[in-house]
Amino acid sequence: MTAPLILSIGEAMVELSQAGGDLWSLGIAGDTLNTAWYLRRCLGPGWRVGYFSRVGTGAFSQKMLRFLAAEGIEAEHVSQDPQREIGLYAISLKDGERSFSYWRGQSAARGLADDPQRLARALGGCQIAYFSGITLAILPPAGRSALLDAAANARAAGCRIVFDPNLRPRLWDSGGDMRHWIERAGGGADLVLPSFDDEAAHFGDADPEATAARYLRLGAGQVVVKNGGGPVHHAGPQGEGLVTDLPRVAPVDSTAAGDSFNAGYLAATLQGAGPDAAIRAAHGLSLQVVSHPGALVRQAAFGT
Repeated sequence: MTAPLILSIGEAMVELSQAGGDLWSLGIAGDTLNTAWYLRRCLGPGWRVGYFSRVGTGAFSQKMLRFLAAEGIEAEHVSQDPQREIGLYAISLKDGERSFSYWRGQSAARGLADDPQRLARALGGCQIAYFSGITLAILPPAGRSALLDAAANARAAGCRIVFDPNLRPRLWDSGGDMRHWIERAGGGADLVLPSFDDEAAHFGDADPEATAARYLRLGAGQVVVKNGGGPVHHAGPQGEGLVTDLPRVAPVDSTAAGDSFNAGYLAATLQGAGPDAAIRAAHGLSLQVVSHPGALVRQAAFGT
């Protein structure tokens, strides 16, 4: 029997991170790919992890495809665009906090939802589909509608939809545009994984409880509100809860903190953990990730 598939949808890019002095290290990363990578390392052979995106045909796109294959992430649903290439971003760090410079205006991933039939086939073949606000932000409006329509159809057919709002206002035409699409996506998800500081800044939520309540009112099945390493609030069919006994560290690099948390939480629930235990597992993974430089941390332990 074929193992069920978790399909992560979004944009992967060439990542440049400082390796010391004027030297830079080149890798492949991106928010939804980071989560897929950590899911693959958290879960055993009972689950397959795949990626849905669009790349070019050049050397860097081929590097990404080789990377996916080497990491055990299925690339069957990564299509190729003969006119465009994958994007590029560089990470700069100050006191453990990161800032980014992007070169992604002509990224092939902007066309990942251009073929609704291909999208529907991919979502029809997975048990869990995961995407983010960044996935939506890089798409034209028609692509956003196509993705959300396909997700709604897949959800109706039994696929579990997982969404991280991952608010990046610089990628959107306006704050109102961002809020519209984020709330539309969140309302159609079985699990929403927002970050409270972003939600407070852009939606005016007074506290994590308000963030969870807003997404539940919109139609979300369950909400787990990340809180910058602080207490995590969750709400859904199993009731509400607050996990407070979470250790803190000064981050070396906060890149992929939320991406790894999402993977750790989802992996733990798939292995039978309840919300509180899954939050602790997710936080433990994220804590190790932020203690090392880079988005994909091979030194981290994955005992979720």
